[in-house]
Amino acid sequence: MRALVLISGGLDSALAAKLIQEQGIELIGLNFGIPFCADKKEALSHLGIEIKYIDIKEKFLEVIKSPRYGFGSNMNPCIDCKILMLQEAKGLMPEFGANFIVTGEVLGQRPMSQNKPALELIEKRAGLEGLLLRPLSAKLLAQTIPERQGWVRREGLFGFSGRTRKPQIALAKELKIMEYPNPAGGCLLTDPGFAKRLKELMAHQELTINNVELLKMGRHFRLAANTKLVVGRDENENGALVNLAKESDYLFFPTDELAGPTSLGRGIFSEELIKVSCQITCRYCDLNGNISAGIVYKRVPGQENSLLKASPITDAEIIGLRI
Repeated sequence: MRALVLISGGLDSALAAKLIQEQGIELIGLNFGIPFCADKKEALSHLGIEIKYIDIKEKFLEVIKSPRYGFGSNMNPCIDCKILMLQEAKGLMPEFGANFIVTGEVLGQRPMSQNKPALELIEKRAGLEGLLLRPLSAKLLAQTIPERQGWVRREGLFGFSGRTRKPQIALAKELKIMEYPNPAGGCLLTDPGFAKRLKELMAHQELTINNVELLKMGRHFRLAANTKLVVGRDENENGALVNLAKESDYLFFPTDELAGPTSLGRGIFSEELIKVSCQITCRYCDLNGNISAGIVYKRVPGQENSLLKASPITDAEIIGLRI
């Protein structure tokens, strides 16, 4: 008997997988890649489960444009997200010879997507009625086909509910699961600051995977309707911005004798907007007491470097540009 288990990398996924493993079910893990969550699939490597990475980034962007069941507190379309993942998992069942699907969902843990009506709706819309087993809360939910058919023993499942994690932590200790990440730092769509940036991006019809990656770093400025500047905050972000630069983007950075950020400009740049970008970049440089700095800029990929002597943009000028 074989099942697919959705792997988020968190403790609940690990517990659900371990409980079903102990009942003699062979598991294959599915780790779905979406643009707004960190990749944690390696977090469950100690369970000995083969994990398949499934890229649904582009499909998820289509969902977020107009989620059928709306958003949570910020830009998180939790119900539509779960339906998408489970629909994809259902489509993979024949390929892997799987009889049912397992998730680590806990009843009542998330107010929008893990109340009983929402769990039932998700199961129905995914086309998995009776074939979706949630081991951590199974005793509080209707019996599934795997339970009715005797593939899985209901007495080996649990009835966890609510937002407390104490029962899961106790069960992890009992099952000798010692390695699991802290639950903080999950989906970026629940973060108000990130959600604000995303709304602004969507308002300008700029929702792409590359632009979403840019949202995860730097200071963001809207210079014009079709022009943005992203300023790195540290050496790692500076390097990442260079790597994310596409053809026709601009890169701005101080001359070698100064410490400062790399900035990525995207969109339509006039001479005036190039000047403004140099001024913003200069603002975050270590000027060593000087009132201006040489800012290098070039257009990607092959344009030669140009140099502009710039003074830092003022507080009054920058306030209306910051996203």
